[in-house]
Amino acid sequence: MLSNYTRREWLKSASILGGACLAGAPFARAVTAAAPAAPVSVARCRTYEPKELLPVMARMFDQIGGVGKLVKGKTVAIKFNLTGMPYQRLANLPLGETHFTNPAVVSAAVNLIARAGATRIRILESVWATTDPVEEFLLQANLEPLDILNAAPNVEFENTNYLGKGKKYSRLMVPTGGYIYPGFDLNHSFADCDVFVSIAKMKEHSTAGYTGAMKNCFGNAPVTIYGDGAGIDEPSAAPHGGRGDCFHDGRRQPSKSALQEKDTSTPRLETYRVPRIVVDLVAARPIHLAIVEGIKSMTAGEGPWVTGAAPCSPGVIVAGMNPVCTDAVALAMMNFDPMGDRGSPPFENTDSTLKLAEDIGIGTRDLKRIEVIGAPITSSMVDFAKIRAARQANQLQQQSGKRG
Repeated sequence: MLSNYTRREWLKSASILGGACLAGAPFARAVTAAAPAAPVSVARCRTYEPKELLPVMARMFDQIGGVGKLVKGKTVAIKFNLTGMPYQRLANLPLGETHFTNPAVVSAAVNLIARAGATRIRILESVWATTDPVEEFLLQANLEPLDILNAAPNVEFENTNYLGKGKKYSRLMVPTGGYIYPGFDLNHSFADCDVFVSIAKMKEHSTAGYTGAMKNCFGNAPVTIYGDGAGIDEPSAAPHGGRGDCFHDGRRQPSKSALQEKDTSTPRLETYRVPRIVVDLVAARPIHLAIVEGIKSMTAGEGPWVTGAAPCSPGVIVAGMNPVCTDAVALAMMNFDPMGDRGSPPFENTDSTLKLAEDIGIGTRDLKRIEVIGAPITSSMVDFAKIRAARQANQLQQQSGKRG
C-alpha cells in the first residue's frame, strides 16, 4: 500500500491545486511552481553484461541518494515493459535490444534492490491478451525468466492484465481528481507493495511522442476492465485485445464495476487522452524509482510495427526518484526539449505527458531545476531528432522519386 509520506505529498499537491483554482490563478503556473525536483543520474553503459551493467547501476543508485532507505524491509513492485507480441522483431534482433525493457537491466535492479534490504520483489507486466504467466511470455520471446528470478531471493512475476493471483481488484484513487479518470481498479500487486519501480526503454512513441518511466504505466490498467473486450458490467475473466476503444479513442467505457470517465464530452482523440490517462495512472500509483534504459533501443516509435523504425545504440541509462525529472533528462538525452509541448518534437501531434504531470505537481521537467549527476547530457546525447529528420528527408525523397 502507499506510504504515509507519499500520501502526504500527494494530498499536499491536491490542496495546492484546489487553492489555485479557488484563487482563480492560472492552473499550470500555480501548480508547476510547486512541482518537486529530484536528482537524476546519467551513466554510459555499452553492454548488458553484468560485469559492466551491475557496477554502473550500483553507482547510479548511490548518486541519487541510495535505495536502502527506500526499500529496506519493504515489498517492492517493479513494472517493466514487454510491448507487443513475442514474435515481433525489428531487424531480426533480440527484443530486449530494440523495444522490450532488457531483462538484464531488470535483473541488475532486482539484485541491487535485494542487497539494499528489500524483503520481497514482484515483477509486473500486463502481457498481451493472455492469462499466461509472464515467464511463459518471456520464453516465447526467447528470453530467460530465470535470469530475473535468480537475481535475488523472494522474487516472483505477476501478469497484471487481469485478476491474476489476487481475490479482487484494488481501487487506487487519483489524489488530484484526475484528468480523465478519478481512480482505477488495478491488479492487487499495485496496492500490495510499499515501493513501486518503473523500468522503461528509451524510445519515441507514435501516439504520445515519447515513452519512458511514466508512459510505461499505461500498462498498469488491466484489459479485463479497460480493454476492447472487457466485460460490460463486471470485469471479463481473461484479457482480450488492447486498450484502443476504452483508453485511446474513448469509444466505450470501462466495466461498470469500475469508476467511469469524469466527462465524456472531452475530445475522443488518442493524442489528447493517452497522455492524460498516463498521468492519472501515475498519480494513482506513484513511482518511487524510475529507470530509463537506452543501452540499445530503436528510433521512430515504440515497436517494430511503426513505419520507419530502426535499431540504435544510445549506450546510456537514466535513473531518478522522481519520474517527471527522470523522463525530462531522458528526453534531453534524445536531443528533445523536455519543456516542449504539442507542436514541438517529439510532441508534434500530441500533448506532453511531462507537462501534464508537472501541471499537477508530480515533478518538474525544467532541467534548470534538476541536478544531473554522472555523465553530462551534452556528451552522452544520442540525437534522435537528427535521426528522425534524416529519415523523414529520405522518405520525402523516395516519395518525390515515385512521383517523378
